Amino acid sequence: EMTSSLVGSEMCIRDRSRFKPHIALLICNIVWAMDYPFYNIVLPHYVHPMAMVAGSLVVTALFSLVPLLWQKAERVARADIRKLIGAALLIGVLRKVFIMYGLSMTSPIDGSIIDTIVPLLVLLLSVLLGMDRFTELKVAGLLLGMAGAVAVVLTGASSSHQHSHVWGNVMIMLCACATALYMVWFKALVARYRITTVLRWVYCVAAVVALPFGLKEIIHTDYAAIAGHALFPTLFVLTVPTYLPNLMLNYALKSVPATVSSIYTYLQPVLAIAISVGMGLDKLHADTVVFALVIFVGVGLVLRSYLSLIHISEPTRLDV
Repeated sequence: EMTSSLVGSEMCIRDRSRFKPHIALLICNIVWAMDYPFYNIVLPHYVHPMAMVAGSLVVTALFSLVPLLWQKAERVARADIRKLIGAALLIGVLRKVFIMYGLSMTSPIDGSIIDTIVPLLVLLLSVLLGMDRFTELKVAGLLLGMAGAVAVVLTGASSSHQHSHVWGNVMIMLCACATALYMVWFKALVARYRITTVLRWVYCVAAVVALPFGLKEIIHTDYAAIAGHALFPTLFVLTVPTYLPNLMLNYALKSVPATVSSIYTYLQPVLAIAISVGMGLDKLHADTVVFALVIFVGVGLVLRSYLSLIHISEPTRLDV
């Protein structure tokens, strides 16, 4: 009886540890879904996009130093320092610039839908880097999903989509590309060190790089207007969306394949649309719904084989 009890406890612990990365992915994508409408309120009416880039990176860098109060700094190999700097420039600076300028020019609905092509871009990059291979189903899904994404981008040029802009949509597309590249290219680096170590390097370097470019805009920000009309959304996008969700994303990437983790981007447009329409920030157009469904079907085809992995196998630590 004691043996069976121990076996049962071990299975319970294993099940819990198996689902923890998926819970982390769920939470971080819910937070990112809330970004879109709140950024739309703040940018560029109250805060210049570059001021928000620099400000949010400085706040995140400060957050990344907090674990040093109870955790000894981890030594990083000299060969990995350049890689961490590259990760900082990609996911810290470039991704932030793309998403801030993109959402300052386009609608939160378009932005959240375009971001769902991340799984398709992960697949494409994985194939190009020899980590995956194409099948007929994957090719069909890739073509279908990308066609839907391009259609959403081009709706920004339509006069009926008053809240959208084609260049804003292009910026969000570039943001998705940066996210996918980070998930694939830097996965091995993430697995090699503690999550807090990776984020400390990434965001401290990113803050140092971005601050000189955003300092002027930070100084000239109208803080009285923010305090009077947009205090909560400004504080939210400054403090919540960067460190916490990225901590959870990097934790999940240690044990969940990048393509599986990208499945959770499905949640973002659903929640972002509900919040944006509910707050009166945007209108949902019939053509946008059709294009979103096309993307979802495409991503669904690509991820069909990966979804089965969640049910039939334990998540494994993959160094890709």
